[in-house]
Amino acid sequence: MFKLSAQMSFWGALVLFFACGAVGVHGLWSVRGITDEATRADATGFAWFWLFLAAVALLICVLSALMAKGKLGRLDQ
Repeated sequence: MFKLSAQMSFWGALVLFFACGAVGVHGLWSVRGITDEATRADATGFAWFWLFLAAVALLICVLSALMAKGKLGRLDQ
């Protein structure tokens, strides 16, 4: 079976964090130009969803870094 190392998980989650964060921030910045109230509410919710995904990726990134440093216990157990 394929296993990911802690370093690979860290870098993958970091890339995902920046990608999702960029989409979320761009979405929130673009909301000002929308005049329809329902469309604006939908776009804002969609942007916050992307920022939530960025937060999850950041959590994975932090946990992977802690695993790589051995702060969460030994990896060979």
